[in-house]
Amino acid sequence: MILGDPHDVTAASANSIGQATLDDLFTRAALRRPGTVALIDPPNRRSFTDGAPRYVTYAAADRMVTAIAGRLQHLGLAPDTVIGLQLPNTVESVLALLGVLRAGMIAAPLPLLWRRAEMVTALSRIGAKAIITGGRIGAFDHGDLAREVAAEVFSIRHVCGFGATIADGVTPLSDLFTTDKLDPLLSLGQRHSPAAHVAIVTWDATAQGLAPIARSHMEIIAGGMAILLEGRIERNATILASSMMGSFSGIALSVMPWLLSGGTLVLHQPFDPSVFASQCVEHCCDTVVLPGPVLPRFLEASLLAHEGLKNVLAVWRAPECLATSPLWRHARAGLVDVQVYGETGLIGTRREDSGKPTPIPCGPVLAPHGAGGGVVVVELARTDAGTLALRGPMVPRSPFPPGAERGDAPFLKADASGLLDTGYPCRVDTETGTLAVTGPPAGMVSVGGYRFGLRELQNLIERAAHGATIAALPDTFLSHRLAGSAADRAAVQQALSVRGVNPLVVGAFRDRNRPKAA
Repeated sequence: MILGDPHDVTAASANSIGQATLDDLFTRAALRRPGTVALIDPPNRRSFTDGAPRYVTYAAADRMVTAIAGRLQHLGLAPDTVIGLQLPNTVESVLALLGVLRAGMIAAPLPLLWRRAEMVTALSRIGAKAIITGGRIGAFDHGDLAREVAAEVFSIRHVCGFGATIADGVTPLSDLFTTDKLDPLLSLGQRHSPAAHVAIVTWDATAQGLAPIARSHMEIIAGGMAILLEGRIERNATILASSMMGSFSGIALSVMPWLLSGGTLVLHQPFDPSVFASQCVEHCCDTVVLPGPVLPRFLEASLLAHEGLKNVLAVWRAPECLATSPLWRHARAGLVDVQVYGETGLIGTRREDSGKPTPIPCGPVLAPHGAGGGVVVVELARTDAGTLALRGPMVPRSPFPPGAERGDAPFLKADASGLLDTGYPCRVDTETGTLAVTGPPAGMVSVGGYRFGLRELQNLIERAAHGATIAALPDTFLSHRLAGSAADRAAVQQALSVRGVNPLVVGAFRDRNRPKAA
């Protein structure tokens, strides 16, 4: 499926990303380094999901990607079918993503904390026909969740799952690691402009609700190229990533640098500073990806002291908080601040010698910043409303699914020139020509990597329990935290859980006098 005109590609994007697909990048790496370890699981995998940690070589990963693609085709799923993915940060999440793409289908990675309400809304809108998930993730059974969602979403015909214990009606995938009998992979034939086809759909949280955002292979690769170039990530890099793959930025900061460098991707979940630091040392990681707000804690505890460390990619999901971040002081590693603007796009800038964040220009942004012959990765502009807008090779332009603009639900709205409003208020320094974000989008709150429309959230609480209220309070590490008020907190939690509401919202009503459950 191609959105818009496949020939409408800027010269900058064509020069920087070519006409490769994500599967092309993976295949090249697998042919070049078949015996090299490609993917490494978190060492504490058993603490949050089933199965022992896996080390997967490129050859084994390539075989597994083909096996997943073949099984999906064997189920009768056609090219351009949308497949929902909800998996923890394990090797299966990467293999499933690539397997969907090799089958010629569209991957729709879902945030891990989404529950029935959000999943039903999102997957119904895009006509998903299958879900790939796991079993236990933490104390929650995502296999049961996927079956509940499938029962409510008319278009879903199959639920596929990883794990040793698979419920009735779920198509198993874990057996593909060991079986000798694989479903044959059917040829996709000659596809017009394969790199321009939609590859991945994510969801942007707006004040009006969830909006599906579709990106082609070219747009996803452009986002990864922006990070690779600004991060100066070298060939065959070993990358330790804590970013989840339920968003464009999560993919651009983990899967894409790995594919483009042809190196090793070390996965981390849940975020645990001591485990993260031990992984960095054990696997001799030269590049790490972590949340920007935790940098002071890591530096104070000397958790980034690994001698081989060259690059730290700090992710700022609330870009307005970057201005107050501490100076960067490290003997060997450079720091790249990655400002994430929901699902619209991202901007990476390497810290100056002073240790201060690097100002971003109003206009074209090059990567590497300040280097001769840099590539234009995104262009910034200030709208008449005083908000930041982006356009360029990584920024999507067309609504999804086709015809979404004729409905009542939220959809992507780029202007005729390709500028897409992020909603973030900003100001421009007329002397330097640089741009600074001054606050979050109006009506939105951010809790870690999750965004909510405050009015929609308040309406949800009122419908669930009359008289209950919810507020967003500032938080150093999460940007905001949700705090609920009700005469009977337990009853509100029960009502929200029955409705399949995000546990971050449910948890806002826990009894503050009791210790938080482990």
